[in-house]
Amino acid sequence: MELDQVEAFVMIARTGGFTRAAAALHLSQPAISRRVRLLEHELAAPLFERIRSGVVLTEAGRLFLPAAEGLLAAMRDARDAVAALHAADRGAVTLALVGTLASPPLTVALRAFHERYPGVDLRLRTGLSAEVSALVRRGDAALGLRYGVDPHPDLLCTTLHHEPMLPVCAPHHRLARARRPTAGSLSAERWITFPSPGARGSEPYATAIEPRLAVSGVHPAELVFIDSLTAQKRLVEAGFGLALLPASSIDEELRTGTLVVVRAPGLQATVPIVLVQRRRAYLAGAARAVVTLLTPWPGRGCQGGVSRSSPSRKGRSARGTTTDPSAS
Repeated sequence: MELDQVEAFVMIARTGGFTRAAAALHLSQPAISRRVRLLEHELAAPLFERIRSGVVLTEAGRLFLPAAEGLLAAMRDARDAVAALHAADRGAVTLALVGTLASPPLTVALRAFHERYPGVDLRLRTGLSAEVSALVRRGDAALGLRYGVDPHPDLLCTTLHHEPMLPVCAPHHRLARARRPTAGSLSAERWITFPSPGARGSEPYATAIEPRLAVSGVHPAELVFIDSLTAQKRLVEAGFGLALLPASSIDEELRTGTLVVVRAPGLQATVPIVLVQRRRAYLAGAARAVVTLLTPWPGRGCQGGVSRSSPSRKGRSARGTTTDPSAS
């Protein structure tokens, strides 16, 4: 079994076709086809089934794919180990992260990293938490930043910070200036949240709202499920309802005043921000420098990798009850 055969197989599986895989690998289609034929001959099983729109994996292909991706990831680790050695000021490192985490403290820290290590090619990729984990497992990213611990045995997870979840409303909403809204007044409102965990487009912090409402004695008039964070914010700004959102994702809206924190401490919670890496992966010097950058979490006073306090905004406490999405 040759490495280039495995690489061709994985690329076809990812792109959904021989032609697209050939283009991605800068090879001819006959060369890609020959590599797959040799691999199928060695495995004594067909790996792809051709359909009108391209190809799909056979049962043998689905079984072989995780091991093939792991083999390629291990080879990349080996190349990185030899090429980078222990230097932190050169090489390339890919960091995958949930887009809402790209708040000012993190972006300022990344800019400082670039200025300190101009020879490091720091590449960023974004996705949902589940997609971040997948990128790290496949070896397409050395490190990942996501919400919540991923229990996958191939991943090593380190909690860096506990992100405040804040209840927010529009500045013209009747609760915007309420000193301490009652459970009854909060129950009369429509609440906007993500679909249930596991649904397409869901994030682990989608588990936060219903437990917090229940603990606070709030029984919402209606839960509206919206799978876009941007759409949620726009709907709240328009006065369509309330939402419980990560503080880093609404930093700009709070600063400009298009969203206002509802003074309901019982609804505030936290969700872990977690650094993920492959459990047995070699981290090159540049990747280790990124880990040093992220621990403690930029802009937060941390000790032992976990924040000792949550940020406050305009004197209002953002401390809440921790919600562990991995327990759902």
